[in-house]
Amino acid sequence: MLCCMHELDGPLTRLRRSHEQAVLELLRRHGPLSRAELGDRSGLSRTTLHDIVTGLVGNGSVVTGTPHVEVRKRGRPVEKLSLNPAAGEAVGIDFARRAVHVAAVNFAHDVIGSASEAHGADLSWPERIDIAGRLLATSATVQLDALSAIGVGVVGPINDPGSENARAQGIDGLPDLLRKQFGVPVLLDNNTRLAALAEAMWGAAADSSDVLYLRLSHGVGGGLVVGGALHRGRNGLSGEFGHITVDPAGRPCDCGGTGCLETRASLDAVLHRYRETGGRADDLAGFLDAADAGEPSALKVLERVGNDVGGVLAAVCHAVGPGVIVIGGELAEAGPALLEPVERALRQHLMPMARPHVDVRRATLGDAGSALGGIALVLHESPLLSHYPQPVPEENA
Repeated sequence: MLCCMHELDGPLTRLRRSHEQAVLELLRRHGPLSRAELGDRSGLSRTTLHDIVTGLVGNGSVVTGTPHVEVRKRGRPVEKLSLNPAAGEAVGIDFARRAVHVAAVNFAHDVIGSASEAHGADLSWPERIDIAGRLLATSATVQLDALSAIGVGVVGPINDPGSENARAQGIDGLPDLLRKQFGVPVLLDNNTRLAALAEAMWGAAADSSDVLYLRLSHGVGGGLVVGGALHRGRNGLSGEFGHITVDPAGRPCDCGGTGCLETRASLDAVLHRYRETGGRADDLAGFLDAADAGEPSALKVLERVGNDVGGVLAAVCHAVGPGVIVIGGELAEAGPALLEPVERALRQHLMPMARPHVDVRRATLGDAGSALGGIALVLHESPLLSHYPQPVPEENA
């Protein structure tokens, strides 16, 4: 237990416990804080805070440190308080379409391990879980026996893991498989929405309370942060931007629709369009190399993709009014060759009064984004999750 125990249970004891929980929760949400920062955020008097912190440090729940990079004006190191790293670890796993990404942090918010491994698209869930377990086990700093929970991202809409939709996706038994492997509670969500959460907390959009995240990968999806909170939507269906229709007469989509953005901006669709123009690259790396070298056919494809993406983003902007748009996924590695056409189309389709208020940025967290979002889901460490359902783990999990 992080909170210290008391023999009596009178009003003063309960008040002290509530103060302890408030301090612990602040450190859980924000990571290391100085005593002054804790005082500002908690509203506790200096005397009360000193008493509470002394008790928490004394029982080992909280530890102190003096980072070298922060000093007072007089040169004295600023002491920081954080949760004891030994109190537990949280792990995030991203089961992407063709890769497994893992990351782990301790309760002091230190990233203590991360790794990735690609695999075939048809790999079974037990095999993917084995990859995740091996990646974590081979990371020298991750202690699997210290895990308190796992946050997991998967492809596609997430509602109830036992629902008909989950069975259709083949993930209905995934939480049980993960609990069996790791022996801890499991929280499941859409991996692209988790990437949006991570970018809004630690990445490209950490300074905005209204964020639209779009991932251009083997699939096309996204996430929304509205009014400072991650938006899940009814039945977990928020952020399915890849299934907005771009061309009603276009190609059939796996979702059952026709001409969805995913049929034009997913990696397979982009490579297909490129080869139709005479391009010779066999994979994304070759296509990106061609674009970087200025090959006209590659740049033309990116221009068309950017136009499609910008039009969809403009429509979503008119509905939710984000201040920041973050573009992620492997295709975003094309850089300005993609982002500039996206911005041109976006500005063209946006209302003139909205154009100055939307900032387009490239994602910064890379492959680890969704796994870090899974960790945030486990820790519930941010107001971004204030409107999110709080799953209650099974007693035997």
